[in-house]
Amino acid sequence: MTLLTVWKETDPTSPVLETTDEDEIRAALAELGARFSRWDVHEIASDAALDDVLALYAEQVEKVKQDEGYTLVDIVGLSPAQENYDEVKGASRERFLSEHRHDDDEDRFFAKGAGVFYLHVNGKVHALYCEAGDLVSVPANTTHWFDMGTNPEFVSIRFFHDDDGWVGHFTGNPIAESFATFDELHARRAQLV
Repeated sequence: MTLLTVWKETDPTSPVLETTDEDEIRAALAELGARFSRWDVHEIASDAALDDVLALYAEQVEKVKQDEGYTLVDIVGLSPAQENYDEVKGASRERFLSEHRHDDDEDRFFAKGAGVFYLHVNGKVHALYCEAGDLVSVPANTTHWFDMGTNPEFVSIRFFHDDDGWVGHFTGNPIAESFATFDELHARRAQLV
């Protein structure tokens, strides 16, 4: 279940919106210029290679590329089953936890697992807890951060308009340290179910 939580940037303790309603989520994000949609989820074997997962979604990926003009698509993932998981999980999480922006849209489809995008726009922080099946597009130059949790497990397809891929411009703002983490939102989501 996808969860959107919105706070005033000055009050990370009292949400002004908390919803799991897909239409409400889509409408709230559309006000920011962000797109949200859901795809049917394919069953993914625990030992599936990332390229095999990408192939499962080839038709949907091609449609997004055509509709949005993306020229580069890749796939990333983390799993406790991978050999170097304990070595890379902390550094992988830290890389995206600080507020940043991109010159390009940041489009992500979650094929497996979960993660939280935090969009810092118009004096508010919008935390979108994404799960398998969610496609989110964060507009170019939107300040945001991403949390994959302390024990990340996800597979995500990423879309880019050029061959540079993921390039972040960090703001230096420590705001991310004040808001609920992935782990806290994961627990809240469980309460709502």
